[in-house]
Amino acid sequence: MKIGIITLPFNWNYGGILQNFALQWALKELGHSSITINRIDEVNFALKDKIKIIIKRSIKKYLLRKKISLRSWPNLNELKTIKKHTDRFIDENIAVTNQVNSDADLNNIGKSDFDAFIVGSDQVWRPRYSPKIANHFLDFLKSDSTKKRISYAASFGTDNWEYSPEQTKACANLAKRFKAISVREDSAVELCRKNLGVDAIVTLDPTFLVPKWEYEKLVEKDEVEKMPGKLFNYVLDINQEKKQVINDVGEKLNLEVFSASAKQSFFETGKIGLKDCIYPPVTYWLRSFMDAEFILTDSFHGTAFSIIFNKPFISIGNSKRGLSRFQSVLKIFGLEERLVDENELHKVFELLKRDIDFKSVNKILAEEKDRSIRFLKDALN
Repeated sequence: MKIGIITLPFNWNYGGILQNFALQWALKELGHSSITINRIDEVNFALKDKIKIIIKRSIKKYLLRKKISLRSWPNLNELKTIKKHTDRFIDENIAVTNQVNSDADLNNIGKSDFDAFIVGSDQVWRPRYSPKIANHFLDFLKSDSTKKRISYAASFGTDNWEYSPEQTKACANLAKRFKAISVREDSAVELCRKNLGVDAIVTLDPTFLVPKWEYEKLVEKDEVEKMPGKLFNYVLDINQEKKQVINDVGEKLNLEVFSASAKQSFFETGKIGLKDCIYPPVTYWLRSFMDAEFILTDSFHGTAFSIIFNKPFISIGNSKRGLSRFQSVLKIFGLEERLVDENELHKVFELLKRDIDFKSVNKILAEEKDRSIRFLKDALN
């Protein structure tokens, strides 16, 4: 069966890239061919927004003497530089269509020889990340199309309903045409029932479907050197308090802290600091989990890969990014206590003394993986 996958744009999002790699891997194991539809949502800043940004950055540059450029959004060449390593991984490991830039292009995809379309995983059903949200409910397929419509571990990213009334009505009508719907969080089951009028079940994020050694093979193929430390800091929304906690944990555990991300954000530095805005290779990120003895993260996929690689970890809850994503996956594995609210960081130090029973975790993972694969088999049957 030929399957088209609809997910979020890759950019330099390690988790987003690897969940798509994993879904394609799982479908191949089931005997199907799949390709990801490279839908590009053009994000254009309104003139007034650009003026606001330039005014703010002018104050930083000229009054506060910060070394930044006035423009904070990368042009195409700068963007290619920033994600050159992540793009290489995609080119080598993920089947992707040519860019789909318009509704007309997407409609043509819908008319082509795909047997099924799978939406997911990641926060594909969160409007703030999917401006054309109806695309992620397969609005480009005709109502009488016989192509199978499936969602796999789709996420709203939050407990709250963020759709407008118009989006709700349109997406509810589209969702009712799906053959099978699975979501990533417990809360999403209720959101589907209450707002879309459809039933859904929870399945594992696709990254859990791939055995650990498959990720290790990717790292070996790239000949990635060992990491410079043993305490992996993968905290995306960093501040001074979190930095202090991370350093204090390193001292308590006698582990050197290291990270695997761009050193700077283009939004902060602009083109002046472009070389520090380049994201390390995906396999460098994976190697970080392999080598770490302890992990601190506020990322969903940082949490997922800590579990996959059986590494002791603490997840820092970030309400802006969505807490339900963490709560749901940790509940599956009986690891709810590993989540610490960012406003209660002192609790991190209490958790350092508590071990994780990875024998139990791996047993649950095997059972949940079988259940998730069964969902895919039945949906594609």
